[in-house]
Amino acid sequence: MLLPEVVVMGYRQGFFPMGDPDTGQVYWHRPDPRAIIPLDAVRISRSLRQTLRKNLYETTINASFDTVILRCSERPDTWITDDIISTYSELHSMGYAHSIETWHNGKIVGGLYGVAINGAFFGESMFSHSSDASKTAFVRLIHHLHKRGFTLLDTQYINQFTATLGAIEIPDTLYQQHLHIALESTTSF
Repeated sequence: MLLPEVVVMGYRQGFFPMGDPDTGQVYWHRPDPRAIIPLDAVRISRSLRQTLRKNLYETTINASFDTVILRCSERPDTWITDDIISTYSELHSMGYAHSIETWHNGKIVGGLYGVAINGAFFGESMFSHSSDASKTAFVRLIHHLHKRGFTLLDTQYINQFTATLGAIEIPDTLYQQHLHIALESTTSF
C-alpha cells in the first residue's frame, strides 16, 4: 500500500511514484533531467485558441476527481495502477490532489489531475475523448496556477505532447532550486 503521507514527502524531495504496467509494482522516480513547463512560457497553439474562442467546453475544478483519474488509467500499459488510484483519491480527500474537468453537453470529455503542494503543481496525467478537451483543461489549469501565484509546474518527463505546450528539461540541481522556492510559498490550490 502506497501511503499518502509518504507520497507527499516524496514530492517535497523531488520524487514521484509510478506503477509498473506489467506487475502493478510501484516505483519511485526522480529523473535527471526533469521536465517542467515554465508558467511564463506556456505555448497555446492557434488551433487551440480557436477552440477556446468557440466555447465548446465547460471546465470545472475538483468536480469529478475519481472519474478523471479512472479515465486517465484507461489506456494500454498504464502506470496508473489500482494502488495509485486509491492513494491519489486519498490525496484528493486530503486536499493535495486536484482535477480539472472538461465537459461537453453535460458529459465529461477530458481532464487532468495532479498534486499541489504550496506553490508547486505536479502534473500527473490527462485524458481526452474529444478534440482539444485535455488541452482546454490544461489552459484552465494554467490560468488557475497564475491566479493563485504558483511558481512551478512539474511535468516529470518530457514527451512530444508536453513539448508542444512549452515543456523543457532542466538538470535536477536546477529543478531542486525551483522546487525549494515553490515549497517556501504560502499559496494553495
